[in-house]
Amino acid sequence: MKLHHLSLLLALPALACAAKAPNPPPPMPPFGLGIHGGAGVILRNEMTPGLEAQYRAKLAEALAAGYAVLDRGGPALDAVTAAINLLEDSPLFNAGKGAVLNADGICELDASIMNGRTLAAGAIAGVHHIKNPINLARDVMEKSAHVMLTGDGAEIFAQSLGYEMLPNEYFQTEFRRQQLEQARAAEKKPGRKTAALGRFLSSADVSALEHFVREQKYGTVGCVALDRQGNLAAGTSTGGMTNKKFGRVGDAPIIGAGTYASNATCAVSATGWGEFFIRASVAHDISAQMEYLGRSVREAAATTIAKVGKLGGDGGVIALDAKGNIAMEFNSPGMYRAAKISGLPETVAIYGDEARH
Repeated sequence: MKLHHLSLLLALPALACAAKAPNPPPPMPPFGLGIHGGAGVILRNEMTPGLEAQYRAKLAEALAAGYAVLDRGGPALDAVTAAINLLEDSPLFNAGKGAVLNADGICELDASIMNGRTLAAGAIAGVHHIKNPINLARDVMEKSAHVMLTGDGAEIFAQSLGYEMLPNEYFQTEFRRQQLEQARAAEKKPGRKTAALGRFLSSADVSALEHFVREQKYGTVGCVALDRQGNLAAGTSTGGMTNKKFGRVGDAPIIGAGTYASNATCAVSATGWGEFFIRASVAHDISAQMEYLGRSVREAAATTIAKVGKLGGDGGVIALDAKGNIAMEFNSPGMYRAAKISGLPETVAIYGDEARH
């Protein structure tokens, strides 16, 4: 009996420890982001190794900047602006510095942003002096009673907030000036029906500037992000089309076309032939398929890009859902893109035969 009692006494601490052993912590919810730097005719045989390295490095840098915000618990909106600011500041992309020139030889910038938690949105179009248009779009969302401001009015609003008005020359590059001259020359050829570059170009039209004319015919930048709190956000920024006229505005600043975010479905940023993306309501169409048809973000993105193709347009999207699933769909030969989701390998890609998620 004494031995039996002793055994029980010796077993009690182990039983107590087993009873008090905590349950394993639940897995951390995913967080992360995706970015794009435009879609278009991006071909390996037209990209020098040095230039390709520059693009990959800048995409990785922007991705790291946005991910760092999320990793320390920051909001998805902050990650979106951090990543896009780096792309706007790089002359490699058609947004901010390095934007394409319109028919008057100046850079004309558009941007939009959306908060998936509240469905609040902000956009600006046709500005000429704002260093980082995505920041002003966010201020329209957060500091005005409106969703979209355009042209001089948008810049007056910016000045009321203390923005510095930069000379338009800050945004211009020699590459874009040459690109504009190529577009003007192409426009004068028989059979041309548009002033905007990108619709009727052939290799013969652009032999001197294949890279900057062909592969960047649509060079919008964008970001979609999911933060640790489960909130989604999306943003898009662009210089539009080379040689655009008459105050043309594409899909990038239009909520539901170039940008959309809802915590209930996904965050989307688009890049492509804007007229078609507007007609197909691309960004919202992806969200609607998920909400009403129960499609995955990848199924929805692929279906919507197929619709754009049937209309005759091309380009792509990045889309991210609340579970950290990401889609990078495009029907052009390539799209500058990168993604980093917690717990998964980082992806940086350019060409059509590389990873799309």
